Amino acid sequence: MKITFPKFLGLASLVLLGAVACTNTEFKRTKAGLQYKIYSDGRGDVVKKGQFLKLNILQKLRDSTLYSSYSSMPIYLPVDSPRGQYSPSEIFILLRKGDSAVAVMSVDTLLRKANGQLPPFLKKKDKITFSFKVLDIFASEDLTTKDREGELNKQKDREVSEVEAYLKKNNIQAQKTAKGVYYVIDNPGAGDQVDSGKQVAVRYTGKLIPTGKVFDGNMTGPADPYKLVVGTGSVIPGWDDGLKVFKKGAKGRLFIPAYLAYNDQMGPGRKPFENLMFDIEIVDVTDAPKGAANPMMPQGIPQGAQPHR
Repeated sequence: MKITFPKFLGLASLVLLGAVACTNTEFKRTKAGLQYKIYSDGRGDVVKKGQFLKLNILQKLRDSTLYSSYSSMPIYLPVDSPRGQYSPSEIFILLRKGDSAVAVMSVDTLLRKANGQLPPFLKKKDKITFSFKVLDIFASEDLTTKDREGELNKQKDREVSEVEAYLKKNNIQAQKTAKGVYYVIDNPGAGDQVDSGKQVAVRYTGKLIPTGKVFDGNMTGPADPYKLVVGTGSVIPGWDDGLKVFKKGAKGRLFIPAYLAYNDQMGPGRKPFENLMFDIEIVDVTDAPKGAANPMMPQGIPQGAQPHR
């Protein structure tokens, strides 16, 4: 399995400093002008080009946290020779296992390098701070993949525990599919059973777990029911699996751990590893129109769903 690595300035990439001795008292600068400090005990070998870093990362803008891997799982990034691209990756080649580091990016510099094309929440004179901790170093992609799979299994267990804790706290008596979707049937309906290959028309409200914040839905208003062919991968795996417990006319709820939703990709709440829940009403179940099934469609919640602001 080939690893895809996040980019630094997709602004979703980058950890709290460890309690290690500080060997640098002042910030240094890379050739591209990036300010940085490295906190190291000087033990162990410096990482080499072609190896991979396992990092915990905290990314902050002013007093706000843009991203933290501490609440989910570490980030894995390749090490390359510095190319003067004004990125925290410039200092990777200087790190050892156990090191902590801080890199500070100036928005003014980013504006110059990006020809003014930056997200609107960034302001002139802002500083973006990346703090990261080197948890491990791997010599090959195969070793990196093996370790990442282990971390993903731990993350999956955390997601399941968080969903079950939400259900317990709210006294929700849910059942569970073989694949891991939790569900409640409030009204069983009396029509045809939803199944793979069937076209289903669904009304829904999507919410984040545990906050309950609504991010999308079509239960009210003029929007038509959302139509999909079940089992084609046109929606998140938790929908393809969970909808099959319902019949036409049924109403209920789905509680979906992140590994059956967006997993490590950015979810509707704009974070990776988000657990989701949906209020569901099955409006219709029919045979799929000819040519409707398309297994190559990207996975996601109903198309066009955007977080409510």
